[in-house]
Parts: sequence; structure tokens; C-alpha cells
Amino acid sequence: MSTSPKAPDLTRQKLLEAAFAEIHRNGFQSASLTQILADTGLTKGALYHHFPDKRALGLSVIEEVIRPRLAAMMFAPLADTHAPLAALQALLADKAAEDDPMVVTLGCPLNNLMQEMSPVDEGFRLRLNGVFEAWVGVVAAALARGRTAGEVRSDVDPDATAFFIVSALEGCVGMSKNTQSVAAYRGCLAQLGGFLDTLRAS
Repeated sequence: MSTSPKAPDLTRQKLLEAAFAEIHRNGFQSASLTQILADTGLTKGALYHHFPDKRALGLSVIEEVIRPRLAAMMFAPLADTHAPLAALQALLADKAAEDDPMVVTLGCPLNNLMQEMSPVDEGFRLRLNGVFEAWVGVVAAALARGRTAGEVRSDVDPDATAFFIVSALEGCVGMSKNTQSVAAYRGCLAQLGGFLDTLRAS
């Protein structure tokens, strides 16, 4: 039996990936459906078969592109670890070593959409906050396991600390986008790494 994706599934995924790229470049409100169709070579009929309007397409990008990418990149390395500080430091090192200029020029797609859409669309805010809360929850659970394992100080509040870590990382990306400076980005990540060191049990 074939397990290859069906054509409608491939069409939907093609539209989602093109929409993600267009939104990342230009923001949701300025994103062009015409450009998305040009990038995919698909018709308006194909687009509206899968997504009734631009808003539905944007919400689907959050759940079907941004969330899975973030899960693979940031959630998975922390999912079962009992050494979260070491895992987080490794993640920061990987981020600092990235050569992709879009990290600084375009910023984080999640953070970009939070800044743009949360104040103006409650549906977007709830979806985006759901992804953010899931990220914080993964970090908090990892810190709690690390505290039990003796890597993390016993007085560390996993929930509050996780919220700060995720917020600080997003802040590093967001401010570096504003400065357009890779050096500033790497310097900010280094400062966050220094904070992680203060959480380590003696």
C-alpha cells in the first residue's frame, strides 16, 4: 500500500510553505496572495479550496508550519533531558553559529506575528500565545526535571524562569532584527548563556 502524500495534501502544504515565506518576508497584513500563487504556480481556485480566506491561511501557517518547526528545533532537544542547562547551552551555541542572514534580517516568524497581529486580532493572539505557552511549558518541564536530577538549583522556579528564558531568546532575535547586527545577536545569546550558568546547582 502506498504511503505517499495525496495530491490535495501536497497542494495544501505547498501553499502553507509559500505563505509562511511570504509572511516572514512582509508580515501577515502586507502578505500578497498573488505572490503566494505566483510562488507555487497554483490557481486561486486551489487556494480557496483549502483556505476560505487569507486569515484562515495565516492561522493555518501558525499551527501547521511555525509550531512544527519550533517543536523540531526548540522543543525536541528538551523533551526528555534531565540536563536542561546543558541542552539549552547547546541550543544557544547552535543559534550563535548559524550563518543564515535571515535570522537577523527577518527575525523570528513567531515573534514577528506576535508583535504585528496580537494587538489587532484576538484569534491570532490566542493561536500565537498557544505556541508561546507550549514552548515555555517544555522549558519549564525540563528545568523541573533538571532540579530533581541536581543540575538546576533547588530554589529555581521552573515556570517563571522558563518564561524569562523564552522571552529573552525572542528578545535577542527581535532586537537584533532592529539593529541588523549579527554581532549584537551573538552577544545577546552569550549573555543569556551567562544567565543559564547562574541556575546551575553547586
